[in-house]
Amino acid sequence: MKKYVAEFIGTFWLVLGGCGSAVLAAAFPDVGIGLLGVSLAFGLTVLTMAYAIGHISGCHLNPAVSIGLWAGGRFEAKDLAQYIVAQVAGAIVAGGVLYMIASGKAEFSLAGGFASNGFGEHSPGGYSFLAALVAEVVMTMMFLIVILGATDERAPKGLAPVAIGLCLTLIHLISIPVTNTSVNPARSTGVAVFAGGWALEQLWLFWVAPIVGGVLGAIIYRFIGSTEE
Repeated sequence: MKKYVAEFIGTFWLVLGGCGSAVLAAAFPDVGIGLLGVSLAFGLTVLTMAYAIGHISGCHLNPAVSIGLWAGGRFEAKDLAQYIVAQVAGAIVAGGVLYMIASGKAEFSLAGGFASNGFGEHSPGGYSFLAALVAEVVMTMMFLIVILGATDERAPKGLAPVAIGLCLTLIHLISIPVTNTSVNPARSTGVAVFAGGWALEQLWLFWVAPIVGGVLGAIIYRFIGSTEE
């Protein structure tokens, strides 16, 4: 149970910190943090939680990561469903807290998307469905390769959270204009349930693509990371 609570708390922090920075601070008058700041915020949530709960639950914070770690032989199937439930629950609670904070401003509106992920007319840069699909699959694939490599017993000790946090920052720097960056079905769900409408209609892509990417990343790392010739 402690592992599941840790995943709940960690995913809560990821959504509140990452999506919160996008909703509350990205375009704040004159001193907004912009895309660079939002990218860094997502990376910092993973970095801080990796040190806080990594030794308790492994700090997955992401159904695609949990499934990818299972596919990579690093996670037992018996905990998979419980981890995913805890992650999605933490993300939705964080979305609710963020909504309570954001709606305290008189001119607040969900019309801006509430940091939801989307494609086509709902892509920040107007990117197509195919572009969004490729971006999410490839970014999540690379994320899993970094996670598996950085946590390999042969890797430098104690630095995995830094590598993983910076990788997520880089992923956001690349793909925020395309999909608003998901690579995490829980993160997408946590805000989509409050945004409603198109965000829920397009949510399926941000479950399917990251999971496919996570499994691909695991398969690739099992090959390149194997000690067998």
